[in-house]
Amino acid sequence: MPPAPIDELKKVIALSDLPGEHLQWILDHSVYVEYEDGGVVMRTGEVPDFMMFIIEGLVSFYMDKGGTLVHFFDFGNDTATGGVTGLLPYSRMKTSPGTSFAVGKLRGFRMHKDHFPELERLNPAFIQRLICYMTERARSFATTQLQHEKVSALGKLAAGIAHELNNPAAAINRISSELNKRLKENYGLTENLLRQPVSAESLQRIRQMVEQKEKEYAGKKKLSPLQRIQKEDEMNDWLETNGLGDNHAAGETFVEAGFSGEDLEAIRNDAGKEAFTDVLPWIENLLSSRRVIKDLDEASSRISHLVGAIKSHVHMDQTNDLQPTDIHNDIENTLTLLGYKLREKNITVKKVFCENLPATPAYVGELNQVWTNIIDNAIYALPKDGELTIETTCDSKNVKVRIIDNGTGIPTEIISRIFDPFFTTKKQGEGTGIGLDLVSRVIKHHNGDIKVNSRPGQTEFSICIPVLKKA
Repeated sequence: MPPAPIDELKKVIALSDLPGEHLQWILDHSVYVEYEDGGVVMRTGEVPDFMMFIIEGLVSFYMDKGGTLVHFFDFGNDTATGGVTGLLPYSRMKTSPGTSFAVGKLRGFRMHKDHFPELERLNPAFIQRLICYMTERARSFATTQLQHEKVSALGKLAAGIAHELNNPAAAINRISSELNKRLKENYGLTENLLRQPVSAESLQRIRQMVEQKEKEYAGKKKLSPLQRIQKEDEMNDWLETNGLGDNHAAGETFVEAGFSGEDLEAIRNDAGKEAFTDVLPWIENLLSSRRVIKDLDEASSRISHLVGAIKSHVHMDQTNDLQPTDIHNDIENTLTLLGYKLREKNITVKKVFCENLPATPAYVGELNQVWTNIIDNAIYALPKDGELTIETTCDSKNVKVRIIDNGTGIPTEIISRIFDPFFTTKKQGEGTGIGLDLVSRVIKHHNGDIKVNSRPGQTEFSICIPVLKKA
């Protein structure tokens, strides 16, 4: 026990103006404690049963996030916490959600919760003060939790985007190597071609045929795998029958470009049988090079599309003011960014969008978090080969968005709690309970409304957002 305990208690900001007899009562019903630097004050899962008044040192609290301790808050003898920590009167905390450590030499007094009712009778105003500290503590925890949730969500989204970007980037790398090989081969093939009596007019007709095939191919439905195999077999048979070797790669190239045996026969008749043996590989290399360039264009377009989706989704280069947005485009961007998760589970996405969607005034960065959270939750709830449906309806007053999944559904006994702060149905470490609380607050910020209905096989989130900005 310190030599002058009353004087020590007066150092605690929350107690500094209490009458001497009240301080004496607190002293009589408390226990003096000391902890060395790094000492454990309370562990995750322990039942808190005391309030602590800090005289010296800090209590550093680490939230348990799926077995990992994450720093959340420091309690000290300051105006923010009043030098009070632990279980406060009227707190609903049943077990500690994390572990607390002493920072520096920690000294203070601990009061058991059994004395709280008598303390309230002695000084009701002091209890109200403690409740205010508890409210501020809860607000600080919620703010920190929200920041961690956003960082975690951003990390997961960044990892997914990196995965999405890696595929076309790797494709570009492979394509550049293949294109370089084809260009080198072109020198030798062109030399062989020039040794043949092939006229410029004949080459021009070949070019026109290639261009015509491209136009026809663009307007045709893709061949089924079975049809493709059948046509490749026919092409390979034609090549072998005409003494052009067993070249399956060439057969695949010609079929993909829309050529048939009859087309090659027409080229042979035009160029001449002798020249055809050098014309054919030159054409095959030309078609392969054009295909590679097309693949390169698709891969680079994919990257551009992803970058555009990212920029739009996070609302880069724009203010945080209320401004018109295209909700359909925002949802499409969200689906693009979550595409890797959809493909992992082979989820089918059905979109039924209303026509003539009006521009909707929104805090776009906030509203995109709504689509991200709800769609991501739906993906989590869906089984492999599940189905996600997104429907929109609109009129001159409102835009309504329905996001429906055919997962197992939300149990009736908890559906009323899903928008509560920190409530989550996900496994420990996979959810913090911030997502839907954030969704609810964002929708309210837009003067909108959100409802949820669920049964086994169908969960529906319905969001209504006014089109007209309120004065």
